Amino acid sequence: MIYKVSYVVRGKAHPGAILDASRMPQAGDKVSFGGVEFLVEEVIELMPPRGGFGFLHATCAPFCPQENSPE
Repeated sequence: MIYKVSYVVRGKAHPGAILDASRMPQAGDKVSFGGVEFLVEEVIELMPPRGGFGFLHATCAPFCPQENSPE
């Protein structure tokens, strides 16, 4: 299955992206687009899969290793 994922960046004036993915993103995943890394916070299915495609919305935030690493 191919996932069409709409990434929206929280808290930044960033345009986000619509990307294809071979696996469903999960909260906590890192994703990179536009030369910047992001941390996925939430994933919502927009509609049921059809024709081998899944349609998802993912909210993400800029990835900052110091802020996002467990202590």
